[in-house]
Amino acid sequence: MEPTTREHADGRVELADVRSLAGSRFFNEELAPVPVAKRTWTTYNYFALWMGMAHNIPSYALAASLIALGMNWVQALITITIGNLVVLAPMLLNSHAGTKYGIPFPVYARAFYGLRGANLAALLRAFIACGWFGIQTWVGGEAIYVIVGRLAGSGWRDTTVVWGQHWTLWLSFAVFWIVQMLIIWRGMEAVRKFENWTAPLVSVGFLILLGYVLIKAGGLGPILEDGGKLGWGSDFWKVFAPSLMAMIAFWSTLSLNMPDFTRFGGSQRKQARGQVLGLPTTMTFIAIVAILTTSGGHVLYGEDIWDPAQLADRFASPVVVVVALVALVLATISANLAANVVSPSYDFSNAFPKRVTFAVGGLITGILGIAIQPWRLYSDPSIYIFAWLGFYGGLLGAVAGVLVAGYWVVNRTRLRLRDLYTPGGVYWFRGGWNWRALVATLVGAVLAVGGAYGGPFPADGLIPFLKPLYDYNWVIGFASAFVAYVLLALPVKKKKKEEETSERPGSSRIDPAAVDG
Repeated sequence: MEPTTREHADGRVELADVRSLAGSRFFNEELAPVPVAKRTWTTYNYFALWMGMAHNIPSYALAASLIALGMNWVQALITITIGNLVVLAPMLLNSHAGTKYGIPFPVYARAFYGLRGANLAALLRAFIACGWFGIQTWVGGEAIYVIVGRLAGSGWRDTTVVWGQHWTLWLSFAVFWIVQMLIIWRGMEAVRKFENWTAPLVSVGFLILLGYVLIKAGGLGPILEDGGKLGWGSDFWKVFAPSLMAMIAFWSTLSLNMPDFTRFGGSQRKQARGQVLGLPTTMTFIAIVAILTTSGGHVLYGEDIWDPAQLADRFASPVVVVVALVALVLATISANLAANVVSPSYDFSNAFPKRVTFAVGGLITGILGIAIQPWRLYSDPSIYIFAWLGFYGGLLGAVAGVLVAGYWVVNRTRLRLRDLYTPGGVYWFRGGWNWRALVATLVGAVLAVGGAYGGPFPADGLIPFLKPLYDYNWVIGFASAFVAYVLLALPVKKKKKEEETSERPGSSRIDPAAVDG
């Protein structure tokens, strides 16, 4: 244990004097390790966090899109459940470092990519979060547009079309964007409070949608009798693999940056239990609601309407529409702040610690979220799943492989906390970059997404002979990067240990965090 750190009985570590890092260009208050006294989040906080993040319109659309692709309700539920259980594993493995050391994801990544190299992993995660922020904001604005349209009438709906959309829809999008920026500008504590009070309410809107559809469709019978379009033969299995990867990719972003939240954890048990209870249960709930509601919508309207705002707009009762969509708007704000603003705020701050605060990072996220044109990403279920989710899932799977391999296999969960902020320390490697992590990430990324096909990609794949691997993108990216990093870094670790042992005869206490890059 470093002389500047304190290790508590429960294994959590903190710096004795955080102020001593103030002069480092790789330090600011947002990136500082959280003192143990301020790590107060409980099991409920994490459960509420997951309820807030999972119960939102894109989560609903993710499950509903499987019905639109031809699956029946059993196939869709199985696909989503397996995906959630798979992604929970790396999420818990990376969460451990946040709780133990009180550090956010970009600082955690410094241990393996280097103090400068961590920006590669962090900014990759950040730009994807910006895309998700834009998508969530677009669908939230769409819900506001429908709500006001039901209350104000055709005067709101039949307005001039600007850039392909009614200007009132653009206005709704802007209002939704501003509300979120106001909350994030108040900091992380404001996000936590918002999550806590909205978590019990976010299920209401989806249950109203489901209840209305069940009543109009004549109960569950007509819905459950729908056998889907794919059957259980080869047509289903062709869709199953890429759909499963999309389910994993949906939360692969959080599998990297959960340390942003677990750094506030009261204990490893509290954060782990909160997540184990939170992610599978909340996502299964929203999946069941989405699957049944979309299937019921097909019974009622003869088509699969995978966007809940557009489905609600078909309902005859304006009261049902308004109440349901108000709840969905709250749900979407809650999810967007937690899943898509907190992480990139830290990531942009990590890239420019002395210039970008948490709030400024959130503003950057909001601006890039508009620039990415989310209305295009959300326009078609095949693009949403196979192009957007599939491609970035493979990239982030490679980063996750490096982090898990580095923390659990190479470093055995031991990090030198002060050196994560100090140029010239063990995580400086060569000029702030660890080439081994970069090579492992590149190997994983190329194998995972090199064969990308469909949507904006060539039909034969970007690299044709890698096309078969793309259907398993996240798994390929994670596994290949994991193996590559272990093969590259572990021999260096062992050699370093042997050198230190020979230099300090009689000493059996070796710090496994000291790695020469």
